[in-house]
Amino acid sequence: MNKKLIIILNCILLALILAGDVLYIVFGDLWLKGLTSAFFVLLGVINLIYAIKNKSNKQKFSIILVIGLIFAMLGDIILNIHFISGAILFAVGHVFFFMSYCFLQKFSWKDLLFGAIIFIPSVLVITLVPIFDFGGVLMEIVCVMYALIISLMVGKAISNLIRERNLLNLIIVLGSVLFFFSDLMLLLDVFGNLPVVGILCLATYYPAEFLLAHSIFRSVGENHDTK
Repeated sequence: MNKKLIIILNCILLALILAGDVLYIVFGDLWLKGLTSAFFVLLGVINLIYAIKNKSNKQKFSIILVIGLIFAMLGDIILNIHFISGAILFAVGHVFFFMSYCFLQKFSWKDLLFGAIIFIPSVLVITLVPIFDFGGVLMEIVCVMYALIISLMVGKAISNLIRERNLLNLIIVLGSVLFFFSDLMLLLDVFGNLPVVGILCLATYYPAEFLLAHSIFRSVGENHDTK
């Protein structure tokens, strides 16, 4: 698999992901959602194969990130059937994303600082803004715990970029931040019942997943040692 072919496949799958995103927004069929999610997993697997064949020194990052993409796909589908189960699957995916980022830059306690900076205002919004109706304490706790996990994931991505400024880390930050924004819109849609935010959620979620899957391809060109 040469580089030119992989670039073409990335472009084709980006087009399919965006088309699936639009179609799901318009029609709302669950099979469209599942198919679109399968596209970003397929992209991750294709880029992983490319990374392995080119003997990338970031194969552990790539493998763990693909596992995260698989859990994201499962969470994306199950969320429509059982919200808490879907949220748990997404949370597990974020744990794998966090772990994969640790293979780019070794874990540092400073990483938690960035996560805390994101989590503190997030939990204040969840618990104090009166617009939300969680229907019970259990759901509110689930949302707070999920906010903690995704905040740590995004914080680690930002910390990596600050420690090593390169295209790979920039792509990962963009994907992670878009993921966070998408989940915020989901929260406002499901528990705040606000207009338009559901579309914003979907319009940012699939591009976020594409960026994370695409980062595996970009990791092949980044051959710095993990610090």
